[in-house]
Amino acid sequence: MTTIANPIYDIVFKYLMEDERIARTILSALLKKEVVAVEVRPHEYSNDKRDTLSVFRIDFGATVRDEDGSEHLILIELQKTWLETETLRFRQYLGVHYSNTGNMRDDGNALPMVAVYILGHRVGGITEPVLYVSHRAYDYDGNEVEGGLPNAFVESLTHESIIVQIPLLHGQINNRLDKVLSIFDQSRIDELDHRMLRIDASAYDGDTEMGHIVRRLSMAAADADMRHRMNVEDEYFSVIEKRDSEIRMRDLQLAEKNVQLAEKDVQLAEKDEKLAEKDEKLAEKDEKLAEKDEQLAKTIRLLKQSGMSVGDIAGHLQLDVETIERLAGS
Repeated sequence: MTTIANPIYDIVFKYLMEDERIARTILSALLKKEVVAVEVRPHEYSNDKRDTLSVFRIDFGATVRDEDGSEHLILIELQKTWLETETLRFRQYLGVHYSNTGNMRDDGNALPMVAVYILGHRVGGITEPVLYVSHRAYDYDGNEVEGGLPNAFVESLTHESIIVQIPLLHGQINNRLDKVLSIFDQSRIDELDHRMLRIDASAYDGDTEMGHIVRRLSMAAADADMRHRMNVEDEYFSVIEKRDSEIRMRDLQLAEKNVQLAEKDVQLAEKDEKLAEKDEKLAEKDEKLAEKDEQLAKTIRLLKQSGMSVGDIAGHLQLDVETIERLAGS
């Protein structure tokens, strides 16, 4: 078994991709095309001044050879993160490309671009470790349009994407890309040092490009300064994770408090509704009593007009004299 530095770390990944030969190997496997030349373009973002950022980014200009032997230049924006981050961050970085006049061709159209996302976390319920997202053109009726494509203008306004979910890399090597990405397989983490991976180098026997990658990662693993910088990265992300955990806990507590307040509001509303129903019933009762008193008053007045005395009326209606006099005067 061979010990190599874990390329999920930004510092190791940057060290790996700075090797032009390795960059060509990895990008060729991802694109499924031969990358004959590659260069790191200006505006590299390496997260040296990280605060809330959790995305590492490198921009490449790659000369790609197609099956017919023709070669053309494309832009590759490679973004890597091992923490879940907002989609807005990825979109903001893409915006830098679209607004950069240095990414224009001589004919005035922008260079074709491929966005590569290497993620240290899963994306929803997608189970494929590598996802290719390719744009298509359709007419009004939903029929795919192929005539006249590819077209420089269309390619200037759209881009293809490749999404790699590192947690789904489990050592299965079925093709060239699987073999290249196997160096990111986190199931191979060294039990005593998670900064390192333990791999079977014999699996790459006869593959000079993979042998070169393994040697460079082995050199990184043996470099004291590299290991120190990996520790610093661990400390940084532990702080970020702690902060994010505290924020999530605070948000959860606020959400629970809001639920409790909402439940209390519902209870108060139900209580107010019951009180309103009670007041309504009391009002109906008072109204009925008032109607009854009015009927008695009319009866008393008729009996008085017929010549009956107050005492006789009280006896007849089984009421006391005071009540009879009150209703008679109302």
